[in-house]
Amino acid sequence: MQCGGVKSERLDWLADNPLYTKRFAFFVGRRCRETPIKDVAEELCLDWHTVKELDKQYMREQLRRTGQPAPRVIGIDEIAIAKGHRYRIVVSDLERGRAIWFGGQDRSEASLDEFFAWLGPKKSGKIRLAVMDMWKAFRNSTLKEGNAPQAAILYDKFHVLDHLGKAMDKVRKREYARLSGEDRRFIKGQRYTLLSHWENLSLEGRKALRLLFKANKRLNKAYLLKESFDQLWHYKSPGWARRFFDNWRDALRWQRLEPFQKFARMIEAHWDGIEAYCNEENKVALGFVEGLNNKIRVIQRRAYGLRDEEYLRLKILTCMLPKL
Repeated sequence: MQCGGVKSERLDWLADNPLYTKRFAFFVGRRCRETPIKDVAEELCLDWHTVKELDKQYMREQLRRTGQPAPRVIGIDEIAIAKGHRYRIVVSDLERGRAIWFGGQDRSEASLDEFFAWLGPKKSGKIRLAVMDMWKAFRNSTLKEGNAPQAAILYDKFHVLDHLGKAMDKVRKREYARLSGEDRRFIKGQRYTLLSHWENLSLEGRKALRLLFKANKRLNKAYLLKESFDQLWHYKSPGWARRFFDNWRDALRWQRLEPFQKFARMIEAHWDGIEAYCNEENKVALGFVEGLNNKIRVIQRRAYGLRDEEYLRLKILTCMLPKL
């Protein structure tokens, strides 16, 4: 007895789009890692949407072959996906050097809760360290019962130093506003030299700062304090790290450096996440999160803004994975 139906044989070498093979889809995906969709479409004489769908298949296969994550050290950060303070959260496995989750509706506690729900209580319970900026919602969500309350919190030193750099710049602006006439000429145009480390400056930059410091003692003191703060990250004993910070904060007395005093109060309020850096096992590759953010910005610029959020999610989760 025959049913009269039409049957199609399954061919594993075909892509999701039956007009193309998987081999061709993976070729398109590899080209899209470094090249905008529009350029790949023009090069291969394909429709823009076809190229994007083939690229999606390539990236989904990358994630399938990588397997489900089981991180022990995570990095948590937010990225802006559009104007108007629209954020999404990116969570990375810092030991394996890859992004593992992109989502949420904003950078709230509830949004990060979605990550722990996705990871599951068993795997969340094995996270020993969470690296983040000093955004309270991230800390509250991580330490919440049922998420990862056993995890130690470590504040990303690049975010900490970014706050210190902003304090340095506020001092520069206040000094420029306080002075007038010829006294301003030493400060003008010195923003980036003041924010740079001394060893990274050119001979011209060092010469300009020496002239500035002779003319303005307050900026000289602020710069010395900024440079000396880097020593904090080299201590292996919490006690010595605390002693250094107390001495650093005491040096602010009578200096009339209010932005630095505000920075010191912020560090005091978040000291447990700073102190954790003294633990040798916590000295993880903190630069990965910053490197990932740079890659995301390149992805967004190359696409002139990605309206398809699922496509952006796949791009972020696969940008650190090896090619197929």
